[in-house]
Amino acid sequence: MAEYHNRCYHGSMPVGAIHKENEIKVAVHDLHALEERLGELGFLIIRPRVFESNVIYDTPTGDMRARGELIRIRQAASEIIFTYKGPATISRHKEREELEVAIGTPETFAIILQRLGYVPRFRYEKFRTEWARPGEEGVLMVDETPVGTYMELEGPGHWIDSLAAELGYSDSDYVNLSYARLYMLDCERRGVPAADMVFDQATVPLSSGA
Repeated sequence: MAEYHNRCYHGSMPVGAIHKENEIKVAVHDLHALEERLGELGFLIIRPRVFESNVIYDTPTGDMRARGELIRIRQAASEIIFTYKGPATISRHKEREELEVAIGTPETFAIILQRLGYVPRFRYEKFRTEWARPGEEGVLMVDETPVGTYMELEGPGHWIDSLAAELGYSDSDYVNLSYARLYMLDCERRGVPAADMVFDQATVPLSSGA
């Protein structure tokens, strides 16, 4: 059975452990209303709102992307995580292998990746708040991004569908696109060239109160 865990950046997975990420996104149009509803349902914040900066690496010819794989360096407060994600299987949810390890110096690790033939391909930023309900297997993440606010539900499929229904959503609301793809679609919609998905400092979201 796949292992699900609260994604609180506690360091590397045990040697040999395999984590299957199973998740969906849902667009959030009223963050305050969502936070109130989560409180009513007994959810608690397990990781307060934190700014994240993510850099995706690939070969100059995009070999990782062509195979549906991803490697990334994420900085969230004082913690730096290197992530590998395997090709995704998408049905109602998106499932893929995910391996993570804590690293000490992102600059040095970035140089190592570049020595191995990988270069930065895409940078994206977000503010993330993590919620969980005591005794349950999944975790709910609220991401405030430059292209809108999204809720991610990660855990067993039955938990995802049950919680989505509690929150008033159905599978027709599920989004199984990456933030990179959501950003590209947003640029196409607005008729602007794509670059990196980063905040304009003048429009960085204020604290949601979480």
